[in-house]
Amino acid sequence: MLIGPGTVAAVSLARGITTFEALVIIAFAFGATVVLIILLLGAISGAHINPAITLAHTAAGKTSLRMFVPYISFQVLGGLLAAFTVKLIFSQFGSPADLGTTKLASGVSQPIGTVLEAGGTFVLAMSGFLASLRVHKKPGEAALIGTTLFFIILVLGPLTNASLNPARSLGPAIASGYLTNIYVYWIGPLAGGLIAGLAYRFFERSKVG
Repeated sequence: MLIGPGTVAAVSLARGITTFEALVIIAFAFGATVVLIILLLGAISGAHINPAITLAHTAAGKTSLRMFVPYISFQVLGGLLAAFTVKLIFSQFGSPADLGTTKLASGVSQPIGTVLEAGGTFVLAMSGFLASLRVHKKPGEAALIGTTLFFIILVLGPLTNASLNPARSLGPAIASGYLTNIYVYWIGPLAGGLIAGLAYRFFERSKVG
């Protein structure tokens, strides 16, 4: 949550790069960061850095319900600390890209934005479930999830900024004071994560049955 939005802010200050090049840089920053965090923390905590993914794992029965509130609390705290760190770093430049705040593109309505965020989060969560079922090794799991995130951002970035993570959106929104459409970035990802978790649980029960 520090590196991703920080990259958004930094790229907004760069000159001589195209919109697509900026999008690729941002998508790579998010994807690579997720890969690194999974490799570093996956065996310790499951590398839960996203409330929507935690909800997916809880609904799927892969994370205990008693851990839900602690995970969400520290994810939100991490998002806030990261956002205000970005603000401290970039305050001398004004507020570039509103500190990486997620925004809907012109022409994308709130309902459509919510559906897109839900769909992207569903795909991301399912990639994690697929990785745990088929890959079995942390480097491979990390690569699959990070690559999935990279391509989701390429697709949804121009439309919703591809948050897929409520805590990632909340931190920059509060730090910058730009709270427009913030509920889109909570309802959409949480709904997508919940649907993914329930779908995985149904699939697992069907296999057992």
